[in-house]
Amino acid sequence: MNLQFVVDGFLTGAMIGLGAIGVTLTYSVLRFANFAHGEFLAWGAYATLVIAGLIGAAAGGDIASLGPFSFGWPVLVAGVAAMVLTGLLALALDAVLFRILRARGNAIVMVMASFGASMALRSLLEFIFTGAPAYFSRDIQIAIPLGAGIRVTPDQLLVLGLAVVLVAGMYLVMTRTTIGRAMRAVSENPTLSTVVGVDVERVIRATWLLGGALACAGGIMLGITVQIRPYMGFDLLLPLFAAAILGGIGSMPGAVVGGLIVGLAESAAVPLFGAGFRGAVAFLLLIAVLIVRPTGLFGMRE
Repeated sequence: MNLQFVVDGFLTGAMIGLGAIGVTLTYSVLRFANFAHGEFLAWGAYATLVIAGLIGAAAGGDIASLGPFSFGWPVLVAGVAAMVLTGLLALALDAVLFRILRARGNAIVMVMASFGASMALRSLLEFIFTGAPAYFSRDIQIAIPLGAGIRVTPDQLLVLGLAVVLVAGMYLVMTRTTIGRAMRAVSENPTLSTVVGVDVERVIRATWLLGGALACAGGIMLGITVQIRPYMGFDLLLPLFAAAILGGIGSMPGAVVGGLIVGLAESAAVPLFGAGFRGAVAFLLLIAVLIVRPTGLFGMRE
């Protein structure tokens, strides 16, 4: 039996899971669904592309690939810088839009505003870079056979490794740092957190920064393994929310597991039912789980 869909599912699930962490953090801390989150993936990928191009131009334009990978070291350096910039973009969006609406205490208005922000960010990206796909590298890689019909490229192995490192790092931030514990406290009870001295505004800023940075990482991974397009974040938006809800809103491990489940379900649907059913199978699975456990796999009943 060809198990290639398992590798493809883990790759897709890793990218979805990273983005879903930002979705679940935003929802649990700020209490609204941010539909502009998908655009952070696209902006992060394009920021990486631009910065890597500038570094390459400054270095003379003749940069060899990094070991067996299809890209050179400028992409890694640019990726770190782009994660910071995407976090700042998310923070800026909060400052000019969501903070004002948050003060009015209307979550529905914030959700609708996030729709508008999503369309504005996506249209601006398409205006600047056009709708043509872009790539970090056009080098062709030879896949490595692993047996059972599974073949992977060095780029795919790197993406999986980076996803594990980022998820582990995020787990340590949430469990071993002061700001992580404060974010968990605010997600549980914002009013009580304020009473005991937690700086809620600082927590909100950290949430936007971390969510934007992780979305950027997911966009970079998608750009490395597939391609970069203005609509790449929009195409992943529904799977991001499906993963966050499936895992349980507010649960970071749940977002990761939900992302892997959605990714595997989508990949398994292709050989079983055809590419046209790829998205439908994931959401049928989501509905089935929510019927049995409405709080999601890792969610807690309030």
